[in-house]
Amino acid sequence: MTPATLFPYLSGFSAALLGALAAVWLRLPIPWLLGALLTTALLNLNGVPVRSSSNGRKIGLIIIGTSLGLYFTPQMVGLLLTHVHWLIAGMLFAVLLGIGGSLLLYRFGKTDFKTAWFASCIGGASEMATIAHRHGARTDQVVAAHALRILLVVSIVPAVYQLAGWHGQDDTLLNIPRHIDYGLLALLLALGAAGGLLLERIKLSNPWTFGPLLFTILLTANQIHLSAMPSEIAHFGQLLIGWSLGNKFQPGFFRQAPRLLALTAVNVIISLTFTALMAWLLHRFSHIPMPTLGLALAPGGVAEMTITAKTLQLGIPLVTAFHVFRLIAVIASANLLYLHIAKLLRIPTQP
Repeated sequence: MTPATLFPYLSGFSAALLGALAAVWLRLPIPWLLGALLTTALLNLNGVPVRSSSNGRKIGLIIIGTSLGLYFTPQMVGLLLTHVHWLIAGMLFAVLLGIGGSLLLYRFGKTDFKTAWFASCIGGASEMATIAHRHGARTDQVVAAHALRILLVVSIVPAVYQLAGWHGQDDTLLNIPRHIDYGLLALLLALGAAGGLLLERIKLSNPWTFGPLLFTILLTANQIHLSAMPSEIAHFGQLLIGWSLGNKFQPGFFRQAPRLLALTAVNVIISLTFTALMAWLLHRFSHIPMPTLGLALAPGGVAEMTITAKTLQLGIPLVTAFHVFRLIAVIASANLLYLHIAKLLRIPTQP
């Protein structure tokens, strides 16, 4: 991008940066993401132009995906393999949350079942909107519901953790290499970007997170350590993601489907309550720290929840694995389950 093309985004970036710095000063949880998100969302809702670039979001995801992959040492990969059955339990839990939420939205939200279903599945907003479009659902309402879900989860969960004092309780991250080599880091990020581009070309889900993540995991798991990720660059990636999320909230956002969005908020509270109960239950049997399980099972996005885990230093590889498995399970089952449940409820599925 040239300076001329960057200029229209300068006001938005400045607002996101000021919001992030204010959040740091106020000691908010995950300040670089949450401060940028809340500030730009508030400005957008009031008609102040702070638009972000899609390339900026991609850069943010490349940074986050790469930084997360650095935690997957051979010891951590071995630990994850012993937890596969709990990962499967997390997948089933996410699918059940989506089913329950869809029935709530369909029964009380005055919307058709196809829209309620894809607005409730805890997958990526873009993937759910794409599948919803194929079935003739209201994609604008689907995207709006997912945007509100992410905003609420990202705002509520870190705040609860901060109040409870849950941070840095996981001792499985002690042997992560800390050496920084900026030349090799640039190479690592470039290779991660190439991985993201490859996954995008073959149309896989969340390519700009998963491409860098999988590539860095491959290196780290084989004890190839190019460089650690400086905290300043990680903060910059979080800021870019928060800025991008804030741009999903445009003037009139809460007027486009007020009943659906109100019930989405209720559904988020219910889902977080069940998440706490499920985290407690799995903790009893798995002995995985409950705060780690809370983040692993929370109905947020992959990037947002893993950023929270990284900021709080709570089981980063495990939280990442839970959310990757969850996303795969939801996207893979969304279409089939929609058709099956619609048949059980005797609801027509034709667009």
